[in-house]
Amino acid sequence: MSDRGTATASSPRAGTQTRERAAPPWNVIVHDDPVNLMSWVTLVFQRVFGYPRERAERLMMEVHQLGRSIVWTGELERAEGYLRELHGCQLLATLERTE
Repeated sequence: MSDRGTATASSPRAGTQTRERAAPPWNVIVHDDPVNLMSWVTLVFQRVFGYPRERAERLMMEVHQLGRSIVWTGELERAEGYLRELHGCQLLATLERTE
């Protein structure tokens, strides 16, 4: 019989280690601006992130009173998607790597 066409799994060599490091999470930050109404910012947080009204209002007030708020933290690819959505809604938002 022939062994051609069959796949075999090879085990890693003894003494070698694979290091899998999780990428650090990223913060999506919304900044205060003089243009958008507080009700609009609250609605955007509800629609983009699926937050309940109370959480969206709390984050909106943080933006209004402190000038910025971390509205979401997670993997870079998803953070970039949220950033595009927030920009599409005319909100001033940035990304920041966590440490």
